[in-house]
Amino acid sequence: MKDNYSVSPKGVRTILIGLILMVCGYILMIGGGSSDPAVFNDAMFDFRRMVASPVLVVLGIVIVIIAIMKRPAGKDEE
Repeated sequence: MKDNYSVSPKGVRTILIGLILMVCGYILMIGGGSSDPAVFNDAMFDFRRMVASPVLVVLGIVIVIIAIMKRPAGKDEE
């Protein structure tokens, strides 16, 4: 049986873009805590941590899945 697996530079680039988006999303989630446990800080509920960062993480996951599942151009089934 012949293996038809090949790594295309475009696929690797797309996976790296997805991983970078995921890392950026996780970096945006950092912070918002308080050094004093008795003081509540509302900074953890801002738009960046509640909306933007999860969207970036999910978008990165979707891009990585698409890059993995996409068939390279010019590869026909035998």
